[in-house]
Amino acid sequence: MAGLPSIEPVHERPADFTDAELAAALREHWDIAAVGLRYAKVGFGGHHWVVADGDGGRWFATANQVASDAAIAELDTALLTAVRLQAGAGLDFVVAPLPAANGHAACQVGPGYAVSLAPFAEGAPGNFGDPMTPADRAAVTGMLAKLHAVAAGPGTVPLRAPDLPGRAVLDFSCQERGRPWRGGPYAEPARAYLCEHAAGLQAALIAFDDLAAQLAAAGADLVITHGEPHPGNLLRRGPDYLLIDWDTVGLAWPERDLCWVVSDSGAESDVYARLTGRTVDSTAVALYRLRWDLDDVAAFLAEFRAPHQQDQDTEVAWAGFCAALQRLSAQPWRLDSQRLPEAVTTD
Repeated sequence: MAGLPSIEPVHERPADFTDAELAAALREHWDIAAVGLRYAKVGFGGHHWVVADGDGGRWFATANQVASDAAIAELDTALLTAVRLQAGAGLDFVVAPLPAANGHAACQVGPGYAVSLAPFAEGAPGNFGDPMTPADRAAVTGMLAKLHAVAAGPGTVPLRAPDLPGRAVLDFSCQERGRPWRGGPYAEPARAYLCEHAAGLQAALIAFDDLAAQLAAAGADLVITHGEPHPGNLLRRGPDYLLIDWDTVGLAWPERDLCWVVSDSGAESDVYARLTGRTVDSTAVALYRLRWDLDDVAAFLAEFRAPHQQDQDTEVAWAGFCAALQRLSAQPWRLDSQRLPEAVTTD
């Protein structure tokens, strides 16, 4: 995705997007008359509502903050990819959005939001960080093998390069850790915590660059990936799963998905190799797991350095920020101290 990764928690209602605006968008773009709207405090990166229509149907609406026309186009391309995966490729575990009357899956509403709509999917939702049993991992591995086997038409699927969209934020924040931060109540605590873990963060960035260089030299094939097939994006339906939240879909190395399910036992890697003929690359798994925490830290730093208030969302963000920095610092990265930026201390 363009810009920083959209991983901020969204328990709080958006201050600049109302239920009435959502209802109007549903009526205009999908010809749905909403008789009930319930804000759902779930997920990251988008605001969600459960919608009831006048015919007894239920829907799941999402409003994503978008910064540009290019961002809306990219989101629309991703969601339309999910539509094709479900309808064209016959992947029945894909919970795809419903295209609007104009053929788009993401419709701009006002200057800063894009709305999408999906049928309400019945199932037992998971949560990010939930443990997965060997049976769970095997089931998701099978789903991913089917997804990765689908051929992508030229230009129809977003390319998800394994770079760090928030790299500039990480570098700048490390350089600015000697100056006061004034974004809001979490600004100075974030600076202090970054100071404590700056060496570990920089070592992780060095390790990330080394892993990325190794994989670029290997030149592995790209496949259609979901991007975040973790328990928070899975709905259990009996022994099977449905996979939701397809805004992150894109062409990437298979390990972008597999990093969420492969274990040290090697069982999932063996299943995937048997189903696809591909060997799981442990270097790529390490890169994507490292990238997740670095992306998190970058997004949370951007939030804390910008104007913000203390609320449920920033409390969750603070916990995530601390946990990610702790994980990065705990890894046995080799640190070249000469590559750690010197902190600027003049104000």
